[in-house]
Amino acid sequence: MVFRPLSRWTAALALALAAVSGCGSGGPATSATAPAAGGDARQLTVFAAASLTGAFTELGRIFKDAHPGTTVMFNFGSSATLAQQITQGAPADVFAAASPATMKTVTDAALATAPTTFARNRLRIAVPAGNPAGVDELKDLADPEVKVALCAAQVPCGAAAVKALEAAGLEVTPVTLEQDVKATLTKVELGEVDAALVYATDVPASGGKATGIDFPEADKAINDYPIAALTEAPAGPLARQFVDLVLSRQGRDVLAEAGFQVP
Repeated sequence: MVFRPLSRWTAALALALAAVSGCGSGGPATSATAPAAGGDARQLTVFAAASLTGAFTELGRIFKDAHPGTTVMFNFGSSATLAQQITQGAPADVFAAASPATMKTVTDAALATAPTTFARNRLRIAVPAGNPAGVDELKDLADPEVKVALCAAQVPCGAAAVKALEAAGLEVTPVTLEQDVKATLTKVELGEVDAALVYATDVPASGGKATGIDFPEADKAINDYPIAALTEAPAGPLARQFVDLVLSRQGRDVLAEAGFQVP
């Protein structure tokens, strides 16, 4: 499968994103807003891995409750895509990535310093409800009769899948390679594939449309999630306060409830 390079992130598009859009697999921006109390509302923009959608949406609600008059805007998507957007000038305050490698793209550009690991995630096999192909373990994905979806190798969930399959000594030919884990899981939910490798935290979010299967090789491909306030954050103080919330006991509890491992 051939992937075309992403188009350059223009200033106009960046401004539009800050105002109205979010990359959660092409969905609208997610925001949590409290009425302004005697002043203009302030905006915090958080770029976060797609797998963090549920947990960070909840943390956004908690944050706005503690900061009346503040709007929290989320741009959820592939960590690799988000890192590229940040380095190309997209306005953002916080970056939460699904791997150290994607965070390194931003720190190498001197746009963030001292990121902190706040969560860990592991892979599971996701199959449609009822498991029509009878997938039981990782080696079943190597069966040419089983239609498999994987994340593209350049994004964290895809890199983790490569590690897990290499650890098992398996070669899998996917029928599709997706740009983030949510898009990969959607292929399972719609019944377009028989199985996919996604994060353990994503399966419960399917609302029963997918079932998760654990496999031992997932231990070889656990992803660390780093977070950092960006050095050029338009809302610098709010950015640091949001990072503090994520790292707090309250933040850890929200992440654990969503199925993440917390350091």
